[in-house]
Amino acid sequence: MYQTKSPRIHALLLGLLMAAAAGSAAAAKDRKPAGLERYGVAVYSDLCLQKDSGEIGGQRVTLHRFAEADTVIYEFTAGSLSWPIVANDVNLDTATGAFDFTIAAADGEERTITGKFAQDGKTLTLDGDYCGGNVRMPMKLSRITDFGRPLKNCTPCPAVKQAPQAPAEPAEPASQPASAAMPVT
Repeated sequence: MYQTKSPRIHALLLGLLMAAAAGSAAAAKDRKPAGLERYGVAVYSDLCLQKDSGEIGGQRVTLHRFAEADTVIYEFTAGSLSWPIVANDVNLDTATGAFDFTIAAADGEERTITGKFAQDGKTLTLDGDYCGGNVRMPMKLSRITDFGRPLKNCTPCPAVKQAPQAPAEPAEPASQPASAAMPVT
């Protein structure tokens, strides 16, 4: 091992070593935000098979991580799998795993989809109205690594609770028949 008698050189070398260690720790953090690799492709899906109809349900998010920017290809089902939609304005917060992107819906309106990656990068939970109606169920998409696996059966949506109905107003009392009327005196 090299030894130096100069405290200035020793301090300089120690500083360089500490800076290199801090830089490699920052680079490691940059590579796997929220469990994701900094570069490459990750596919998240909750696609499933509707048991009664045999149709596909769910959605798929394909995240492409490039040096220049992240891109997303989004697919959903409405009886059959949609054409892939290339998303706009893809944002991924490397510290928290928060994620959002914007797509052009079929009606021409823009729709922003938001979610969050789990810290291990194995799941993506999207906010939304998964089952329709007033049921707010987040959509949990698993990271796909086996692309040849068969689809699981879809989990049915919970029954929507009916709002309590106000009791019907009572009907007005019927007028008494003439024979039942009180005699006039």
